[in-house]
Amino acid sequence: MIKPGQYLYYIIILLVILAGSCADPPARFSEADSLPDIYPDYKEVVIPVNIAPLNFRLEGATERIRVRIEGQEGGRIKVKGRKSIRIPREKWKSLLENNRGRSLIMTIFSRNAEGWSRHLPFSVHIADHPVDPYIVYRRIAPGYETWSRMGIYQRDVTSFAEHTIIDNRLLPGNCMNCHSFNNNDPGEMLLHLRGNVTGTMLVRNGEAVKLNTRVEETVSHGVYPYWHPSGNYIAFSVNVISQVFHSRREKRIEVIDSKSDLVIYDVVNNKLVSSPLISSEDSFETFPAFSPDGNSLVFCTAEKREVPDEYDRVKYSLCRISFDPVTGYFGERIDTLVSSAKTGKSVSYPRISPDGRYLVFTLSDYGNFSIWHREADLYQLDMGTGEYKPATPINSNETESYHSWSSCSRWLLFSSRRADGLYTHPYMAYMGEDGNFRKPFLLPQRNPDHYDMSLTSFNVPEFVTGKVKANGRSMFRAIGSSGKNVTFELKE
Repeated sequence: MIKPGQYLYYIIILLVILAGSCADPPARFSEADSLPDIYPDYKEVVIPVNIAPLNFRLEGATERIRVRIEGQEGGRIKVKGRKSIRIPREKWKSLLENNRGRSLIMTIFSRNAEGWSRHLPFSVHIADHPVDPYIVYRRIAPGYETWSRMGIYQRDVTSFAEHTIIDNRLLPGNCMNCHSFNNNDPGEMLLHLRGNVTGTMLVRNGEAVKLNTRVEETVSHGVYPYWHPSGNYIAFSVNVISQVFHSRREKRIEVIDSKSDLVIYDVVNNKLVSSPLISSEDSFETFPAFSPDGNSLVFCTAEKREVPDEYDRVKYSLCRISFDPVTGYFGERIDTLVSSAKTGKSVSYPRISPDGRYLVFTLSDYGNFSIWHREADLYQLDMGTGEYKPATPINSNETESYHSWSSCSRWLLFSSRRADGLYTHPYMAYMGEDGNFRKPFLLPQRNPDHYDMSLTSFNVPEFVTGKVKANGRSMFRAIGSSGKNVTFELKE
């Protein structure tokens, strides 16, 4: 039983505990001569004004940490912890809003056996441009010949909330991939199913339908998709895909196309349309992407080779063909934007910014499944001048791929294996007015150890402007249906 005189003592103890996030830096400390080694590395990055707190841990032999975060336009947050720092969300949100377009200065104090040290301060710049509030990705274990638990999830980037859109618990062993949205619109979505149940799930206006996109005239179901901005067309590649394995660690796996063409799904008329120019027997065509104005289609194409014997000689160029959204017809000429003959390398996954200024693509030594190529880097092409260059600030010594633009064309979301060479994690980078990317940062998590403890890769991260409201159960009902058959037309 607590005596009346003891209440004041316990109240004081409670106030000391609650004041942990308001603790002042230590009175005595030594000056460190280096920036702090923190994970994730948020030093000197540019962040959106609506991003979740940049929680981090301090590496090395550290017993306690104290952090002071100060805004150039005023405001301050003080946080303390042991090995890691978790910043109060509401205080963080207010600090970002009050310093929009300015910088935050972070100063870290750490204590070890020798006492307290103050590390050199670093800045975090807050961009004027907010980012789309949600991203969608597939989480999957990095397996090869079979699939285990996987799903499509959405993450609120303004907080740490993650929600399931659909997973394969009711479809054991089934693969779900290639999710895609129309202009970052969460109301228009599709994804592809492989395994025991096959087909393409199309979700529009809350209604889910399974499309049987495999017809007699094509070699497979629709695979890599891209929406026309009108929503009336969806470009697909149709691919015959196989896997081969390497005995060396540097190259674990190759995913190879032995056949691939392009088709356009006419949503209104429920038919697939193609042309000999994008479905040639003498070449491989894949990874289509419509321009933001809807008047052209970019894609990757390579001279047909015998695979798997000549797998490392398959090198894709980036090409473009005009498209008339009124008639659904293609132009009569293909233009080459990036030639494999000139680069000696292979292009994959082209994505044009919504404002039409830049196209980002992945460049690797050969093939089109660059996610398993350590040398794969991101490149950017100026759509006005036709010049391209490596996106050096966002590349690393490991794989970069699977990128997506925000709706404002100022943020790029991409997957990278830079942490350990095995798992892909989601990174975000800002593009300045000068057309150059800034240092990328890892998507923040509530627990800074999240990625170390996670045994899944984050595949195909894509920005969306709101929460996806598609009901997973209604999608499963559509999956279990016989599906909607489509017709085919070859336009000469």
